[in-house]
Amino acid sequence: MAHVEREVKLGAWPGLALPDLTGVVPGGSVLALQPQRLTATYHDTADLRLARWGITVRHRRADVDGADGHEEWTVKLPGTTEGPGLVRTEHSFTGAEHRVPADARHLLGGYIRSATLVPVARLQTARLRLEVRDADGEPLVEIDDDEVSVLVTGPGRRSRRVAARFREIEVELVTGAQTKILEEIVRCLQAAGAGPADPTPKVMRALGPAALLPAEVVVPPVGPGSNAADVVQAAIASGVVRLLAHDPGVRLGDDPEDVHQARVATRRLRSDLRTFRPLLDPDWTAAVRDELGWIAALLGGVRDTDVLLERLRRQAAALSPTDAKAAVSLLRRLEAQRNDARAALLEAFDSHRYIELLDGLVTAAAAPPLALAAGGADATTEPAPGHVPLPLQPAKDVVPELVQRPWRHLARAVGELGDAPEDTSLHHVRVLAKRCRYAAEAAVPVAGKDARRLAEAVADVQGVLGDFNDAVVAEAWLRGAAARGPAVLAVAAGQLIAANRVEAEAGRQAWARAWKKASSKRLRDWLG
Repeated sequence: MAHVEREVKLGAWPGLALPDLTGVVPGGSVLALQPQRLTATYHDTADLRLARWGITVRHRRADVDGADGHEEWTVKLPGTTEGPGLVRTEHSFTGAEHRVPADARHLLGGYIRSATLVPVARLQTARLRLEVRDADGEPLVEIDDDEVSVLVTGPGRRSRRVAARFREIEVELVTGAQTKILEEIVRCLQAAGAGPADPTPKVMRALGPAALLPAEVVVPPVGPGSNAADVVQAAIASGVVRLLAHDPGVRLGDDPEDVHQARVATRRLRSDLRTFRPLLDPDWTAAVRDELGWIAALLGGVRDTDVLLERLRRQAAALSPTDAKAAVSLLRRLEAQRNDARAALLEAFDSHRYIELLDGLVTAAAAPPLALAAGGADATTEPAPGHVPLPLQPAKDVVPELVQRPWRHLARAVGELGDAPEDTSLHHVRVLAKRCRYAAEAAVPVAGKDARRLAEAVADVQGVLGDFNDAVVAEAWLRGAAARGPAVLAVAAGQLIAANRVEAEAGRQAWARAWKKASSKRLRDWLG
C-alpha cells in the first residue's frame, strides 16, 4: 500500500512547551490523541547505500496503552521539498520483524542489487500526539512530539543501551488538506522556540555522518574548463541516476512515466556511449551498449504499448457509441499485449543479468573505462611521450567534433530521403535526430547556449517525426487486430485507421519545417 507523506520536521530543545494552536484554523479545534511508544528497527546495506540515496527501510511497532501493538514494514523513497516540508512516497508491507519482506526487497532491487540488508539502527520513541481539525471536525494536521532514544547493542548482543537522545517535532499534513495550514502551524511552533525545518529523517541522525555521505552515484560538475573525460563521466552518471530513480516505479507499475523515463535513461546511455566511443575502452563500450539495448527493448515493449493505448483511447472517445464499444474490444487485446510485455520486463528486472548491468554502470559512473592510449584505440598501451590522451584533452576542443559526427549522419540521411520518403526512412531520421539531440545535450555544460539551441531544434524534428511514427504504428496494429476479428471490429478499426492517417499526414507536412530550422548553419557554428 502506498501513501504520500507531506511533513515538516523541527528540532526542539528539551524544555520547549508546545503553543496553543486552537486559533490556527478558524472555528477549528485541537485534539490530544493517545500517546504512543514506538520501537523501530532500520535495515540497510553495510555501506549504508539506501540511507545515502535518501531511502529508509523500517520495521516499527506502535504500542498504545490498553491496545495491542501495531506492526508494519515501511519503505520510504527519496522525496522532494515543497516549501518547508518534505514530500515522500511510503510503501507499507506486512512481515515478521526479523526478515525484510520479499516485496520490499523487490521494490528496492535496483538499489540493493547483490548486497545484503542488515539491521543498522534501533530507535525507541515516546510520542505525544495532537490533531488539528477544521470547523467540521475533519483532521487537517497531526503534530507528533517525539523523544527519541538511539539504542546500541552490547557485547554478545545480550543487551542494549541508549547511545543518544534527541527531541523532534513532526508536523504532517493529512491527505487533501491545504499546504498553507501546515505552513501556519510551523510558523507558530517556531515562534514558540522550535528549530528550523530539517528534512533529515530520524535514522539519518542516529546513524551519524556515514549516512550523510554522497550517494554511490553523483553527477560531477562540468564546465568549459573541464576535460573530455569529465563530460563522459557526467553523461554516464546522469543516465545511471535517472535509471535508478525510476527503477522502483517500473517495478510498481503505477505510473507509465516511470517506464518512459527508465527507457529514456537506457537509450540516452547507449547514445552517449556511441557519441563518446573514441574516448572509451572499445570492448567495454560494445558490451555495455549491447546490454543496454536488451533492457531498453523490454522497456520499449511496455512503453510503446502504453503510448499506443493512450492514442487509441483518445481517438475511440470520438467515435459513435456503437463503434466506441467495438473499439473497447480492440483495446482489450492491446491491454493483454501490454501485460505480457510487462511480465517479461519484470522478469528481466529480477534477473542476475540486469543486476550485473547496474553494478557495471554504477562502477563506470565513478570511474569510466577510458581509452588513454595514443589514438584512443587500446587503453592498455602506454601513451607516447608528450602525448595527451584524447579523454584528458580540454572538452571544448574534443566534444564539438564528437557532436559533429551524429549531426553529419542525420544530415546525410535527410539528404537521401527524396521527394516521397518511405515511412521507415522517416523513422530512421527520427532515430538519428534523437542521437544528435542527446549528443548536443551532453555538450551543453561545455558549449552552453549554442549546444542547447541545436539540441532544442533537433528535438523539434524528433518530436514531429515521433508523432508521425506513432500514427503509422497505430495503423499497422489496427490492421493486424481487425483481420483477426468480426466485422464490427473492422468497422471501428477502419475509423481509427482513418484518424491516424490524418495525423500521419500532418506529421509528413510538418517535419520539413522543423528540419529547415534545425539545419540552419548558425546553429552549428560552434561545431567548427
